Amino acid sequence: MGQGTGSSSAVRQAVEYDLVELVRLQALRSGDLDGNELDSLAVALWERLTADDVRVLVVDAEDEGLAACGIGAIDRRPPRPGVRGGRTGHVIGVVTDPDHRRHGHSRTVVSGLLAWFRDHDVSRVELRAPVENAPLHRAVIPSR
Repeated sequence: MGQGTGSSSAVRQAVEYDLVELVRLQALRSGDLDGNELDSLAVALWERLTADDVRVLVVDAEDEGLAACGIGAIDRRPPRPGVRGGRTGHVIGVVTDPDHRRHGHSRTVVSGLLAWFRDHDVSRVELRAPVENAPLHRAVIPSR
């Protein structure tokens, strides 16, 4: 698929057998990690796969492994203006394998996380991302 085209790949919730690939993708995002850091990352991801307030979404690569993944979390705080029910969603990180970029996978993952947030009555979503990703986020995340 060329640049700017949509993806026909479906997003799904990550499961146990995705752990090795999740660590690989998250390590791409985090930079060089030593063995202890990779082990800590694996443990943290494992714990989040079954947490009620965290969603790990993935897009399968056509050949094998994962093309992309993203993590979202719901934070519960006392209600305040603009955050009814006190639920804030956080897009913690989205990463796409370099060989699978420009196919719409990040858009698919972010859209899946936004749907999960809506299903859980999250009224505010926070996303911190590099400035070069701004066009994607403007296209996917509705403005006020």
